[in-house]
This record gives sequence, C-alpha cells and structure tokens, in this order.
Amino acid sequence: MPTPLIFSAFVMNTASHILHGVWRQPGARQVEFNSLDLWVDLAKELERGLFDVLFFADVTGLYGDFDGSYKKHVDIGLQIPSNDPSVILSALAYNTENLGFAFTSSILQEHPFNFARKISTLDHASKGRIAWNIVTNSLPNAARNFGYDDLTPHDERYEWAEEYVDVTYKLWEGSWDDGALLQDRESGLHGDFSKVHRINHVGKRYKVEGPHLVAPSLQRTPVLFQAGSSPAGTKFAAANAEAQFLIAPTPDAAASKITSMQALLPKYGRRAGDIKFFQGLSFVIGSTEEEAARKDRELDAAIDDEAMIAHLGGAMGIELGTNQLDQPLSDVKTQGIQSVLNWVRESIEGREATVRDIGILTGKRSRLVGTPEQIAGKLKAWQAAGVDGINVMNATIPGSYSDFIEHVMPVLRKQGLAKEGYAPGSLRRKLFGHDTVPETHPAAAYRQAFH
Repeated sequence: MPTPLIFSAFVMNTASHILHGVWRQPGARQVEFNSLDLWVDLAKELERGLFDVLFFADVTGLYGDFDGSYKKHVDIGLQIPSNDPSVILSALAYNTENLGFAFTSSILQEHPFNFARKISTLDHASKGRIAWNIVTNSLPNAARNFGYDDLTPHDERYEWAEEYVDVTYKLWEGSWDDGALLQDRESGLHGDFSKVHRINHVGKRYKVEGPHLVAPSLQRTPVLFQAGSSPAGTKFAAANAEAQFLIAPTPDAAASKITSMQALLPKYGRRAGDIKFFQGLSFVIGSTEEEAARKDRELDAAIDDEAMIAHLGGAMGIELGTNQLDQPLSDVKTQGIQSVLNWVRESIEGREATVRDIGILTGKRSRLVGTPEQIAGKLKAWQAAGVDGINVMNATIPGSYSDFIEHVMPVLRKQGLAKEGYAPGSLRRKLFGHDTVPETHPAAAYRQAFH
C-alpha cells in the first residue's frame, strides 16, 4: 500500500484569493471572511475530513497597478480587504484537536523578537499545532507600507531572511533549556535562572538581547514552510524548510524540482526526509465525466478573466491592464514576463494566444477534473513523482473542501492514499514522528548554545 498523502487546505482571510470572481457564486461563504464563525466552521469541517493543515496565505500590500491604478483590485476584491490570519488561530485551535494551522508572515511585517513571542504563544495555545510559512515579500506597496522607499533587492531579501530566522531560532531553541520552568509551589521557585539565557544577537539588521519571554512550547520552533523557487529562495529552503510548496504544471516537472532540492540538502547537512513536498492543486469533482466537464465549464464561466490577469501581472510587477483582453500576445512587449507568455503561447493550439488566455490558463493550470476515481488516479501520479502532500486550493468555501471530503477522500482511503485517522501529538510529530526540529536542522545548533 502507498504512504497516505498529507492534505492542506490553502485559504486566505479575504473574499477573493486565487480564483477571482467566484465569490459571487451561491454558497460561496468566503464573502463572510470577517466572521470568525466561517473559519471555525471550516476548521471543524477539515478536521472531520482528516485534513492535516489549514494554511493561510497572506499579503501586507497591494499587487501592482492594473490600468494605471488599484481600482480594479478594490472593484473585484483582489485580496483586499484581507485580514490578519494569525489573530484568529487560537480560536480555531480551541475548536479543534488535531488540525494543524500554518500562516504566512513576512520578514517585513514584524520584528523577529515579537514574532517569536507570538509563535510560541500560539504553539502553547494549540498544543503544538502551529506552522510558519516564511516569505520575504515581493510587493513594492508592502515595502512602502512599512516605511521603505522601494522593494529590497531580491537576493538581499533572502540575506535578511537568514538573519531573521537566525534570531527566532536562538529564541525558540537556545534561550530556555529543558526543565527551566519549575513552578514549584513548595519552594516558591518559579523558574531556574541557570537555564534561562540571553541570546545577545548582533547582526546587520537586528540587535536582540533576550531572553525569550515565553517558555518553550511543545514544538519550540514551529513547522517551517517555504515556497521560494529562485536560486536564492531554493538555497534558503534547502537550509531551513521542512515543507515546500510547489505549483508544478505536471508530475514530471514536480519530480525534477524535488530531485534538485533533495540534491541540495546534504550541502546544508540535511537529509532527504527532512522536507515534505506539497503540490498545489484545485479540483472539480463529478459523479460522471460528463458532470465533471459541465461543472468545469461552469467554473470557467464564473471566473473573472480580467481579475486573473490583474493578479498575475501585479504579482510579477508587469502592467497588463493597458492591453485589450483579445489582443494577441505577440503584441505584448515586455521582457519581464516572457517565460509566462511563452508558456501561454505553447498551451494554445489552432490559433494565436491572447491576453485573455493568460487569465484562463492561470485559473486552469493546477486544476484536476474528473470523477473521484479519476482524481485518485491522477493523485497517484503526483505521489509517484515524489509529492508528499496536496495543498488543496478552493473555488468556494466551504464547498470545494466539503466536496473533496465527501467524494474523493473515501476513494483515497480505500486505495491507501489518505489516512484512516489522526496520529497523536504535535503537528511536527504527525508529519515527521518527533516534536522538535531534528539535529540536522540549523535551529538545533542553538540548543545549549548560550550557557
């Protein structure tokens, strides 16, 4: 029997995350994103379906302008408004027992001392079920929101990230020894001073004296997610990540990426099993092929193609709003997006690709359509490529997840591709078999380092 896949629900605390325009559909409760009830209900549904992680994406600024301004973003709700996901995680943890919670936080948005304190507090509140998706921020507007004149150069952002995580590792792993929290009522001794240490970090960007103000949580360091695919991002992931997100167009492409990453790990003193690989996919499920195809067409009709173009162009810093949707791609002149344009051209047969095709194909490229049995077969191919988990993207909340849980999960369980129940313990123990980072992880080097 195969090893069960890991399942993560990929969401954002906003109405329009990845597939834009579908918030208008009946039953699309993501328009209730301001309500805690929506997220509590979703967390309970995911736990009922034996999902492993509820993963929140996040941004701290707008994507680049479309047609000269951010009006389109506001008009369609393109990740605005978006709320801070970390604020609601303790409530979600309180209403669940096994589901893990990952959230995105940029090195830009919070000082590492305060961020480490927040993570430790959440890990205590959740009994060890917290994960952090480490991002460096690629949005100029976000940089300006935090007082910078412009975006820090790409590779320099990863140098910044290295120091940022270094500070947090020192606080989580080195500031408190095991057994430092005594709480001895008889002697009146609450903590053992000899086991609580200042870290005295002095670096290019940060000076942090310490000690960490929170006693060690079950995991100490949260499970670490990362999605960088550039040379600098790949090196950072090889050194630090425990889970890496992929948006590969095919299983073969995923296999190539995974093989390359695993080849890098020994350089950083790590082993192949130290990283789990998650492929991002969305699903259209039908009881028959015909029903699945019909639902796929209906989803295409519901997606706002122009919004998809605004998102993609804005994410890459390319202004596409000055182009008509039916304008041939051969008329679009830019160097920054040539690889994407070439991908779109190669995907269209029998006619010349247009700007509209960018939006259409972006919405479809990670989508699996079929019966539960057909989808299970396709997931087997992804697993055979080396994928450990599926990051399930949604069209509607909770519908996309309810359909997957009701129709696909039972088929996957019969085939050994989904687990029958939760393992006990922390999120890291569920994923790797142990609560804290292994000795091969750089954070482990700070244990007993500050005596």
